[in-house]
Amino acid sequence: MISSSAQGGEYDGYQAHRPARGDGARPAPGFWRAPFSRSYLGEVGFTLGGLPIAVAGFVVAVTLFSLGLGTLVTVVGLPVLVALLGSARGFGALERARARGLLAMDVADPAPVRPARPGFWAGVTGRLGDAAGWKAVLYLVLMFPWAILSFTLSLTFLVTGWVVAAYPLYHWVFARWTPWPGYQLFDFTKDGRHYQYFVESPAQIAGMSAVGFVLVFLTPLLVRAVTNVNRLAIRGLLGG
Repeated sequence: MISSSAQGGEYDGYQAHRPARGDGARPAPGFWRAPFSRSYLGEVGFTLGGLPIAVAGFVVAVTLFSLGLGTLVTVVGLPVLVALLGSARGFGALERARARGLLAMDVADPAPVRPARPGFWAGVTGRLGDAAGWKAVLYLVLMFPWAILSFTLSLTFLVTGWVVAAYPLYHWVFARWTPWPGYQLFDFTKDGRHYQYFVESPAQIAGMSAVGFVLVFLTPLLVRAVTNVNRLAIRGLLGG
């Protein structure tokens, strides 16, 4: 109620090219089944599990690229850049594997790098022209901020929806363990008057829970939209 009172978020370069078995995501589940569907759980797992991988990939990409570029005038720079491309391919393989397992999409592996001539330096210079490796580096850099945003949105909406929806189950905690009669939505003073709002009546409790369930059923749509960006990036930058 309202009261007022006067107050003062594999390196596969040498493996055989493997064709894709699928071309996209699982069909979106029905609206009412979505929060409990396997595809939604997979998408949430993809966004939440992607952040530490994105951080590691971004650090490796930026570090090796900076080191390789800084030492390019010496013989050290070229092998470092080759290591960058190999590492990026490895992260790309990991992302394709996560997409297969969690997003039900299978993207073809890029063709292996085959130097035109034998020899160490011929192999080094040949691998510097690895387009798939450079695209994987671009993926690691571009998708790093997206991974942070995806993690934050997915976790925030997932937790908020269920916590608010379950409010009737823990409403009693406030009256028993706090000085509030229920969850306090706001508390501020303006023009010498103090305003407070507590969720305490049966109608208020039911309304708050209803808002939570709206979030619960809308979150799969948000997560699907977020992972669709990942699908496009994986298909465009990590596929063969």
